[in-house]
Amino acid sequence: MIAYEFYCLDSRGGYEIIGVLPERRKRLERSTRDSITHWGEKLFTKNLNAKDIFFIQVMIDDTSCRVFRPTPFFIRRKEIPE
Repeated sequence: MIAYEFYCLDSRGGYEIIGVLPERRKRLERSTRDSITHWGEKLFTKNLNAKDIFFIQVMIDDTSCRVFRPTPFFIRRKEIPE
């Protein structure tokens, strides 16, 4: 299963996970970076600034529920879209 992990930047330059949303669309071609970002902003920005959140796409194994992140998994602040 495809899912999206949403993170929030903190004031010290780090980041913190704020939620995971599973992809539920049957037609994946409708999934765009903007639509996923909008979905996350709608759910997670009640107490956060929308400019401070970002997401990564992950795979979750349906049987073991294990999360597979892109390899290598690291996030540099300069790589986060403005």
